[in-house]
Amino acid sequence: MTPATATAARVDEPLAGRAVGPQDAAVGAAPATPVVRDFEPALQARWDGFVEAHPEGTFCHLAAWRSVIEESFGHRCHYLCALRGETITGVLPLVHVKSRLFANALVSNAFCVYGGPLAADPESLAALDAAAEALGRSLAVEHLEYRNMRPMHEGWPRNDSLYVTFRKPILPDPEANLLAIPRKQRAMVRKGIKAGLVEEIDEGVERFYRIYAESVRNHGTPVFARGFFANLKKQFGAACEISIVSKDQRPISGVVSFRFRNEILPYFGGGIGEARKSAAYDFMYWQVMRRACESGLEIFDFGRSKRDTGSFAFKRHWGFEPTPLHYEYRLFGAEAVPEINPLNPKYRLAIALWKRLPVPVANLIGPLVARDLG
Repeated sequence: MTPATATAARVDEPLAGRAVGPQDAAVGAAPATPVVRDFEPALQARWDGFVEAHPEGTFCHLAAWRSVIEESFGHRCHYLCALRGETITGVLPLVHVKSRLFANALVSNAFCVYGGPLAADPESLAALDAAAEALGRSLAVEHLEYRNMRPMHEGWPRNDSLYVTFRKPILPDPEANLLAIPRKQRAMVRKGIKAGLVEEIDEGVERFYRIYAESVRNHGTPVFARGFFANLKKQFGAACEISIVSKDQRPISGVVSFRFRNEILPYFGGGIGEARKSAAYDFMYWQVMRRACESGLEIFDFGRSKRDTGSFAFKRHWGFEPTPLHYEYRLFGAEAVPEINPLNPKYRLAIALWKRLPVPVANLIGPLVARDLG
């Protein structure tokens, strides 16, 4: 195991090549102070077991994201775990996103909507924080970013006014879930059913990628590389579900959903121009909810949205209420919390131009930009 970190008591020393913790602990005894180390494959089962058992654990904390991110984007991951003896007491998935266009940052967890530190106790959290700060200084990053579902650090700069998440219990009966959708949006679901839309599970990524790439181009957003979605499927297997909605045997919308514990998370979704006219989005998400209900899942996580955007309004129309996300920052070289999001006025022209690109061109250069968005 390669040590990579520091404890709360010692954060100013170089990281590489050093194990940190009480050096005089009795052989076989768990140290009083947690030791923070780099993730290694032998720890994966214990890491994921800790995430699944922790009440604030999410799909975005799972260890397989490390392989997905490194293989898909080439960013170095520093997945840190706090241990007392052989017992994991905290995890922190960090990604070093170094970009000339945007920022040089450590993000927990990059390309995910959640992923801030999970800890069993305050000492483990403090050790992870200290290790992350020491790592950030050694890498000369501009900031450290924690993507939390609740505030965790008093005094840290925070952005809790931009992003929200939408989560709601799934009722045990499919018909009850349909009736729980507000009337106007429920009518859109029924419109999709009457239009003869058909949903199916796809084991490949090709059909989804064609739909998704066109959809994000239409919104002025660079698309991820096709390999990213292939890696998600490879690493997460049955927990990564791709569904396609077709009209007259022509695919018009699709969504990648993740299953975690008792939750379903429709995560990456999109559709071509015809999808909105045919109510394919409402039909698609209803099918995801219906199948989740029939599988015994209990939580529908509609994911992150920016306030006062189209997706924010869409989810509220489905009867979901927003819960603020609390993204926290430790600033090093940066003077203020970064504003790397499409609502920043300085990106307005770039977004407008991107929408005009031919889809093949956007698909060619989009992944080169998207890899740095984190």
